[in-house]
Amino acid sequence: MKKIGALEAGGTKMVLAIYDEAGQELERLTLPTETPDITMPPMQAFFRDHGIDALGVGSFGPLALGEADPNYGAITTTPKLAWRNYPLLQRLTEGLDIPSAIDTDVNAAALAEAEAGAARGCRSAVYVTIGTGIGAGICIDGRPVHGMLHPEAGHMLLRPHPDDPLPRGVCPYHDGCLEGLAAGPALGARAHGNAKDLPDDHPLFALEAHYLAQMCVNLILTVSPEKIILGGGVMQRASLFPMIRRETQRLLGGYVQTEQVLSGIDGYIVPPALFPVSGLYGSYLLGRQALAQNV
Repeated sequence: MKKIGALEAGGTKMVLAIYDEAGQELERLTLPTETPDITMPPMQAFFRDHGIDALGVGSFGPLALGEADPNYGAITTTPKLAWRNYPLLQRLTEGLDIPSAIDTDVNAAALAEAEAGAARGCRSAVYVTIGTGIGAGICIDGRPVHGMLHPEAGHMLLRPHPDDPLPRGVCPYHDGCLEGLAAGPALGARAHGNAKDLPDDHPLFALEAHYLAQMCVNLILTVSPEKIILGGGVMQRASLFPMIRRETQRLLGGYVQTEQVLSGIDGYIVPPALFPVSGLYGSYLLGRQALAQNV
């Protein structure tokens, strides 16, 4: 039996698992994300001790993903300073002569949802996670999308709402970008505390829906995906979904005349079917692809 290692590398925790080729999870280990000198040794030992035949990694980024890049597999300009310019994939595979692959955590999640989740049967899908940050993964014909880098839709620029008390947002890089306006820290800044304690009808969430709808409109008009999947901690507030759908339709203004947008939007902008393991399962799929290509 071939064993495939999977790692979902997150800013707060590392989730490691062993799968068989059929996608059955055999074992899992969760570790806090500390500095590399603390976090890496037990991760290396976990995969080494299980004798894995391939490894797939979905990681926070940005990442160096050009296979001709000598830094392929490294975390680059992350705000987590201890992990900046860290050769993650290289360190994980030291001493292991196995095929491996790495992608962003959201690209891995998009791959998982397209393969076995909410976008199953779709040729194209976008997965967006809205939590402490915002990231987007794009999957077309079963492959995550790359270009000059990888999609960084979390930092698309938006038009601030006239009633927003925080129109510049909280992103240290940009004024008025999606992450700065709609991620968890922006909600907390406007709420002057924990937005989780607020009722569903609080005006803060209408503002949040407006920004996430702007994002959906931008994705529809640029990527034209067959499914938009919204996950992450913020989207655990289910009341946001109908608000986002209505606002997306309003902002499109009838320009996109498709069944998905006009009458089927409840099945078009949806939560993930595999949450909370979309990224982990997608990492397994990356490892499975690497194994298949090495045969």
